[in-house]
Amino acid sequence: MSRVKGGVIRHKRQKKVLKNAKGYVGGRSKLFRTAKETHFRAMAYAFRDRKQRKRHFRRLWITRISAGCEMSGINYSQFIAALSRANVAVDRKILADLAFSDMPAFEEVVRVAKAHMMN
Repeated sequence: MSRVKGGVIRHKRQKKVLKNAKGYVGGRSKLFRTAKETHFRAMAYAFRDRKQRKRHFRRLWITRISAGCEMSGINYSQFIAALSRANVAVDRKILADLAFSDMPAFEEVVRVAKAHMMN
């Protein structure tokens, strides 16, 4: 049986890992074994955080809407419930942007919500 040398494939694989590990500090970008461990962990964090980013943004939007509601004299849960009763199809991202950058427009949305509030 002939001898198989895996040098080319091995170097390709290592080169690929080290290329992905560019920018890591110290041996994490130079040494294959530590670079491989670090890169593997980084990819796991990246996968997890793509999911968490959506949660974090939703929390931010809710916080901004809540602050805008507080300035308008209504609380967040009443505001959202009133908007759904009024059939206003504006998502939290847009509402947060209005509350953050265009307060008069947000006040108008609050006025519509207050008109549909249950007492």
